[in-house]
Amino acid sequence: MSKTIDVKERLAPCGLHCGKCFAFTEGDIHQQCIKLRENLGDFEPYAKRFEAQLDPVFSEYPAFRRMLDYLAEASCGGCRKEKCKFYKNCRVRACALEKQVDFCYECPEFPCGRTGLDENLYKRHAAINRRIKEIGAEAYYEEIKDIPRY
Repeated sequence: MSKTIDVKERLAPCGLHCGKCFAFTEGDIHQQCIKLRENLGDFEPYAKRFEAQLDPVFSEYPAFRRMLDYLAEASCGGCRKEKCKFYKNCRVRACALEKQVDFCYECPEFPCGRTGLDENLYKRHAAINRRIKEIGAEAYYEEIKDIPRY
């Protein structure tokens, strides 16, 4: 790694990799969307022409641009700095602060049913926390740092 990464700033208390979240300001998705938006410039008039000349798929450009703008305007500093913007019902951060733990597995009540996560995300969170407990946060981060989150 060329730049030192604080693993705890990248991994939320639930164990998900904030750095790969679409809402994370310093994340890959956000940064690449900014670059793509810059590279597209004023593409809309061209999309209209390309729709007729190349492919009807270009008629979808306005919807694509709305999504690109949304992703490029991400504004989350990470779950350790603020409430999760990815999953509004998440109660993990608040609980971790209250219990004074870095990760859920450190809590004597783990696993618990107070996370606010849906069933799929809950299962993922529990598996991630078990893995972090097994190999440590730094090793877990190295294991998943280049893998897409979604």
